[in-house]
Amino acid sequence: MHRDHTDAAALADVLTPGAPVLRPAPGHGDDVDNVTTLLAEHELTSHQLATEVVDAWSTREVGPFRVTALPAVDGLGDPQLNWAVEADGQRIFHGGDTMFHGFWWLIARRFSPFDAAFLPANGAVVDAPHLQPPSPLPAAMDPRQAATAADILDAQYAVPMHYEAEQPDKVAGYVEVSDPGSEFRRHAGRRAHVLPVGEWLDLADAG
Repeated sequence: MHRDHTDAAALADVLTPGAPVLRPAPGHGDDVDNVTTLLAEHELTSHQLATEVVDAWSTREVGPFRVTALPAVDGLGDPQLNWAVEADGQRIFHGGDTMFHGFWWLIARRFSPFDAAFLPANGAVVDAPHLQPPSPLPAAMDPRQAATAADILDAQYAVPMHYEAEQPDKVAGYVEVSDPGSEFRRHAGRRAHVLPVGEWLDLADAG
C-alpha cells in the first residue's frame, strides 16, 4: 500500500472500468501510524477504482487468473500481502517488499513449485521521522534472504526486484545494499534471473 507500489493513476489508465483491484486492509491507528499509505488510499478513492480488501490465504478468480493473497511482513508495520497468481498452468509469486518471515514454508507446502518468484532484494535500512529510534536492520529482504525464500518456494526462476539498478543518490534515511543484482546472483545460483528494467520474462519460452 505504499505510494511507490500502489499507483492509482496507472491502474486507472490500464484497467477496464470496474475491474477489481485486490488489496490488503487499511492500516490501523492514526495518520502518523499510516503516514506512508495515506496518499495511496486517497488516490484509490479519487480514481474510483473497484478495490476489494482480501485476507491472507483467500483466493479470487479474475478472468483467466486465480489470485491468492499470502502472508507478508512489512518492515514499517504497514499492512501488506504477497500474491500467488496462476493462469494457463503456470504460477508466479510476487513478494512486494516483504521482510523475511516464517510463512515461507506454509506457502511452499500449499503452492510450490513456482515457475517464477519475484522477490525484493534491496535490504533497505530506513531512518524516518515516524520510525524512531531507527533500526539498523533491513526493512525488506536483502539478496541472501531473497535467495533463501526462492529456494524454499522452489522457484524455477528467481527474479530480484525493488532496488535501484544503478544506485543513484538515495533519499536520506533510505539506504540499500550495494549491487543487489550481483549479490543475488551469487546466493541464488541457477535460480537467479536478473532482469534489466523493461525486460520481460516469458515463461512459455523459458520453460
